[in-house]
Amino acid sequence: MEMNGAPTKSKSRLVPVGTWLLPTCLLCAYGFFANLRPSEPFLTPYLLGPDKNLTERQVFNEIYPVWTYSYLALLFPVFLATDYLRYKPVIVLQGASLIISWFMLLYAQGTLALQFLEFFYGIATATEVAYYSYIYSMVEPSLYQKVTSYCRTATLTGFTVGSIVGQLLVSLANWSLFSLNVISLTCVSVAFATACFLPMPTKSLFFHQNLLYPGDKEMYISDKIQVDSNDYALANTTEAEEIESRIALNSEIRSESDVKNCSPKNSNDLQSVLKTFRKYFLHCYSSRTLVCWSAWWALSTCGYCQVVNYAQGLWEQVAPSSHSDIYNGSVEAASTLLGAVAVFAVGYINTSWSTWGELLLAFFSVILTITVYIMDTIRNIWVCYVSYVFFRSIYMLLITIATFQIAANLSMECYALVFGVNTFIALLLQTFLTLIVVDSVGLGLDIFTQFKIYAGYFTAISLIFFYEWTLPCTEKMQKAANYGLIIGSLK
Repeated sequence: MEMNGAPTKSKSRLVPVGTWLLPTCLLCAYGFFANLRPSEPFLTPYLLGPDKNLTERQVFNEIYPVWTYSYLALLFPVFLATDYLRYKPVIVLQGASLIISWFMLLYAQGTLALQFLEFFYGIATATEVAYYSYIYSMVEPSLYQKVTSYCRTATLTGFTVGSIVGQLLVSLANWSLFSLNVISLTCVSVAFATACFLPMPTKSLFFHQNLLYPGDKEMYISDKIQVDSNDYALANTTEAEEIESRIALNSEIRSESDVKNCSPKNSNDLQSVLKTFRKYFLHCYSSRTLVCWSAWWALSTCGYCQVVNYAQGLWEQVAPSSHSDIYNGSVEAASTLLGAVAVFAVGYINTSWSTWGELLLAFFSVILTITVYIMDTIRNIWVCYVSYVFFRSIYMLLITIATFQIAANLSMECYALVFGVNTFIALLLQTFLTLIVVDSVGLGLDIFTQFKIYAGYFTAISLIFFYEWTLPCTEKMQKAANYGLIIGSLK
């Protein structure tokens, strides 16, 4: 790397194993046990069965929507609280919320009580940001990739093992669904106990910054990259598009005044934090390429969550658990494993995402539409299962590509902010969709009609990105230039 014409050598130093191994192992153990919930693939049959004796309208139109609303309402306050409290207390809160959720799932009765259960589960879901952010405050940036893979593997393994164990106990040992919930309560209790032993971080992104070390990875996006529309018109459009996609969004060297303004003595003021948050936000979304991938992330995640949340309800309608065997655990495990294989394959895909990315997003969105439509129209449980497996696998593949495209041009800290904003937008869209389509306050549609709407939703996503791909390259570059000018005027 060269700076001001003079070559500089990157510093590499061996990080002592003891400084990162303990918190990483404890966090992985927490993630494994928190996701080791054998009863989760069988939640809908359990609520509709003799243990709770609820109606389909109560479950789908009155109870399940509460999770979406509470998740949305809590996401931003929890994000700020996570940073202010420095992660660990919020992870402990997540463990406690999971315990309360499964305790109520065992013993609570009636619609109102289970709506409160969904609220506590919304707390547990909103606090996931602490789990995925904690480790970055405890390890050196050189270890980010390694510890991230460990933590995500732990959660994936926990969910897969839980699904397989649940299916085996139901199909072979003939265990009741109530017993599966007892096992889930035990596992989340172990996770809560593990969280209590996590070391307490000394810094965070906004409230407790530690920016006075010259070796820290820079978090700001370059202000010095200016886009001139005339340059785009003169340059080769394909090459310009490639360059725009490869611009490093975290390349600015922070000045001494920046460090002073973000110093710990100022970082605890809420107004200062919100001002810093705004600056980070404008910097992170200063690239049209990043906005494009973020838009697909938010739009598709909204539809994905709706399909996954209500898939068990669809299966229950196609093949009621009271009259046939259920294999929900096997399906969830298979979809997770196939998704993991697809994610692994991403590393071997060699293509120009700046050129073909929008077309591929449109194409795979069409496939997502087809899988959802098949689930809805062909009333065969095995066809539903296979379609669901393909649906989840394709989504995991695409969201991994989107994550890579976004993270490639951002520091880990800025990536966490983009992740939070994209998730918030997805939840906002999901809330509107739930309120209109699912909630009894809105249309309160039946499950089959809901899935027709979800298929149409993914069709709309595919049309949006296909239209963007068909635009002439010069028009894309002009739009990128105009977008850059708009963002620049807001800074």
